[in-house]
Amino acid sequence: MNLYLSGMIGSGKTTIGREVSRRSGAPFVDLDLEMDSRLGYSFHRLVQEQGWVPFRELEYSICKYFAGLSGTIVCLGGGTIRYEWNRDAIAGTGPVVLLDASEATLIERVSRADRPRVNPDTDLAGDIRRIWREYGHRYRDAADYVVSTEGRTLDEEVADLLEIIHRTW
Repeated sequence: MNLYLSGMIGSGKTTIGREVSRRSGAPFVDLDLEMDSRLGYSFHRLVQEQGWVPFRELEYSICKYFAGLSGTIVCLGGGTIRYEWNRDAIAGTGPVVLLDASEATLIERVSRADRPRVNPDTDLAGDIRRIWREYGHRYRDAADYVVSTEGRTLDEEVADLLEIIHRTW
């Protein structure tokens, strides 16, 4: 079994996942880092040069690869869980945990980094709001567990995830 961390960009997946890995001794993999490794350059460049379809195809391939792992903390991409084919690829291979935070918190966290927009006709805040309005139900429906990252310490968030590992592995 793996532990899959899902959530919007800025929800804390990578930071929390690395710390859960460190404390549990389980390996950690990150979809964005795996994608960059396979491409040999930033996935941002892939999106800019070729668009979202090649990105989503590579994302699906990586999800299938991750599903073949065992006992691994898996950080999914911000939009990965929105797509049924990705959910199907990881189904039955471990619990999915939605790391949840308010739109305001996500916007504040993500404003520190330049990320490709899903909706290029919007600013960062508008993009996050639109994604959550249109797809929030998919994040929640795919989640076996929801862990809030709003106003909590890293230690509290990690403790919740270690408890989930203890119950499910």
